[in-house]
Amino acid sequence: MCGIAGIISPRGEASLPLILAMRDAMTHRGPDSAGAWADPACRVALGHRRLSIVDLTPGGPQPMVEAKTGCGVVFNGEIYNYRELRAQLAATHSFRSESDTEVLLAAYLRWGPDCVTRLGGMFAFAIWDPRAQELFAARDRAGEKPFYYRHDAAGLRFASELKSLMADPSFERRVDPTALRSFLELGYVAAPRSILAGVSKLPPAHTLTFHAVTGECVVRRYWSLPSLASNADAASEGELTERLEKLLGESVRRQLVADVPVGILLSGGIDSSLVTALAVRSGAKPIKTFTMTFPGFGRFNEAPFAAEIARHFGTEHHELEAKPASLEVLPRLAAQFDEPMVDSSMIPTFLVSQLIRGHAKVALGGDGGDELFGGYSIYARLNFLARANAIMALPKAWKRSAATALLRCYGRGLRGRNYLPALLALIEGRPPDVRRLFFDEDVAALLGPAPKPAHDAADFALTEGTLIDRLCRTDFSGYLVEDILTKVDRASMLASLEVRAPWLDHAIIEFAFSAVPDRLKTTWSQRKVLPKLLARRLFPAGYDFRRKQGFSLPFAAWFQQGSDATLHEIVRENPVPGFSPTAVAAVLAESRRGANPERIFGLALFALWCRHYRVTF
Repeated sequence: MCGIAGIISPRGEASLPLILAMRDAMTHRGPDSAGAWADPACRVALGHRRLSIVDLTPGGPQPMVEAKTGCGVVFNGEIYNYRELRAQLAATHSFRSESDTEVLLAAYLRWGPDCVTRLGGMFAFAIWDPRAQELFAARDRAGEKPFYYRHDAAGLRFASELKSLMADPSFERRVDPTALRSFLELGYVAAPRSILAGVSKLPPAHTLTFHAVTGECVVRRYWSLPSLASNADAASEGELTERLEKLLGESVRRQLVADVPVGILLSGGIDSSLVTALAVRSGAKPIKTFTMTFPGFGRFNEAPFAAEIARHFGTEHHELEAKPASLEVLPRLAAQFDEPMVDSSMIPTFLVSQLIRGHAKVALGGDGGDELFGGYSIYARLNFLARANAIMALPKAWKRSAATALLRCYGRGLRGRNYLPALLALIEGRPPDVRRLFFDEDVAALLGPAPKPAHDAADFALTEGTLIDRLCRTDFSGYLVEDILTKVDRASMLASLEVRAPWLDHAIIEFAFSAVPDRLKTTWSQRKVLPKLLARRLFPAGYDFRRKQGFSLPFAAWFQQGSDATLHEIVRENPVPGFSPTAVAAVLAESRRGANPERIFGLALFALWCRHYRVTF
């Protein structure tokens, strides 16, 4: 895993001191080595920080420039099918290294921008092509790797992290008001916007082409989620289970390839246990698995379940003891995350990454399984609400009035309140949205009324297809990218650990959305049906499919002693100029009455972020 940065200044000069500052603002992404390159005219400069994973020899560092054409690449990520691509390219390219970076550059030289459709992996890269005077960049299909850019009259600047662009002292750090509302509503800023005005995020599955002569910047989609096949429901459970087993096995095998120690984050849950089972089947040795133990927090301690899986499959198992955390880590995370996001699990994710990094440089995880195969409890709950609404033999107006009355009575910010607007949406035939942090009236109180809503619900919730299909697609394109994958990337990179997600191989993604019907994802009473069918084939007898699953850490318990007071102090002592003090005080008062603590966490993190980066409104 690495950090990339670049400057293209058609009418000026690409500052070498600036590209070095941009590069080194991301040292945590690549502590092993650093590189920089500028074209002879100094109009283009590229920077790179390297975390060495594949090809540890001197042939792997970047920026990598092809001598004959002068094309140069900076690349963050892993191309898992690079060996297959290398075999195809060997006839026309004389390889000097074993790195996937050289394969990527050779693929561009052979196929041009179409090369991106042949890549399997997680990536964000940029290639400067002096022949066309163009910069070509791309981001992977699932959005595992980040790509920020700033396009204006001076040219184009890009980087893996926003802090790299902020290394430019002339850059005005001004909050984008629409992005701020997105942050308050969703807990993150959705692409293509970023929290700072003038900076964009390249969306997943998109390319960017910057024409240095004309100054034009063109962003295009190169891949989309497939539609569910009309005959999908006719496929047998056995056939689909076998296909999933084959696809996931191939993905795990490819993602085990590295020239450094690789481990598996084994929680004992279905997703990570399936990755473990198929890693052992691949024949790779040794298979190292890691799980967390939480002494004194019995119901959170899944170490015995993970140990059972490890014994069954014969892995080299390590149990790492997690110590209670402190909110003192919050300022560090607020600085690392560039854009504020409301997910308190960023803290345990960082702590886990730190512990794993002492034993391995790469870790395979289970991210993506929930979005692809309906693993979230909200899917089953919404499915239940939809069934209840369908069988409730009452006029729509009566049901609407009842749901509206309940919504008015239920305290704002209380846990579970989001299901009432979701029920109202189902009654009215609109897409349900249960991931709201602050509702429209809350945002208006904090920031003042907006001329129009920050976004249309249709932007975040699809209106076609079945309910479960819409929910999975919406979360895959939004929540997974902007929350889960962003959290994992920033937290693991702060610990200089590369985390890979075998479930997000694009063949598995396409299979999940084109071939797997709702009945094998989520029903009103079950979740993640198809992965469980596969698990029943592979797991030891007696495996408990009903228990809590995944890396769940005792965050609330760790901070129960005075944590609310500490978060309140952060909010009170770091007032945000754009927020209404009265509205902030109301949110603080609500939290003391037991309202959703994530709201206070979000306000605290945003306040720390504003203080660290000295932003304006």
